[in-house]
Amino acid sequence: MSVIHLDQESEQGKAWEAAASVPDPEVPCVTVADLGILRSVEIVDGVAVARVTPTYSGCPATQVIEMAIEMALHEAGFDARIERVISPAWTTDWITEEGREKLRDYGIAPPQKASNSVRALFGETTVSCPKCGSSETERISEFGSTPCKALYRCKSCAEPFDYFKCI
Repeated sequence: MSVIHLDQESEQGKAWEAAASVPDPEVPCVTVADLGILRSVEIVDGVAVARVTPTYSGCPATQVIEMAIEMALHEAGFDARIERVISPAWTTDWITEEGREKLRDYGIAPPQKASNSVRALFGETTVSCPKCGSSETERISEFGSTPCKALYRCKSCAEPFDYFKCI
């Protein structure tokens, strides 16, 4: 067990705050911390090491996110290194409650907290409209503005919206 001195702890907190403030490039209303893809940040031999888990393999934003985190750490005064962590795989259950609220406020229905259920992965999910709250919605397309979202329409207010799919 290593001893962390207070100055190391405050540096680690500063590094976390810098990395955690990076917005997702595809959904800029949430940060990498809100999404739960920023796993940890620690100071190792004077270098801020940020561990990041992609939302899914092949996500086109992964390299952009990693570069943005590295840049944020450099701008905060740290030498930085990014480590991609693929196990355990990211799940939408890792999105924070604050992140879910930010998605809703932005007009994206947040995912249900059931990513490990067969129903969430393959069945119809009841999705509430982020604009009016109605559960009278229908899926228009399995894919929305990005592969991780589906396109829905509210039958009550007639507004289309994205639903952040369970992964």
